[in-house]
Amino acid sequence: MKSGALGENTLDVEVTNVSPLGLWILLGSEELYLSYADFPWFKDAAIAQVTHVERPSPGHLFWPDLDIDLAVDSIRNPKAFPLISSAGT
Repeated sequence: MKSGALGENTLDVEVTNVSPLGLWILLGSEELYLSYADFPWFKDAAIAQVTHVERPSPGHLFWPDLDIDLAVDSIRNPKAFPLISSAGT
């Protein structure tokens, strides 16, 4: 008896841990950390909102429940992508 071909890997992005300081995501075989200091939008979000993440393209992550779009490069190197707020302008 021969086994059929394996299906596609649909879990290419997954939130693996949420702590008081930030969250970790598994992106393929790479684990990335998002500190709340660098990504404050996640700090007060519900776990269900944080864990509902999509990967519409290899370099892009989207949290639909929070309306947050992030480039993967901004997670890898947040200092190269400083936060700019338009609040108060």
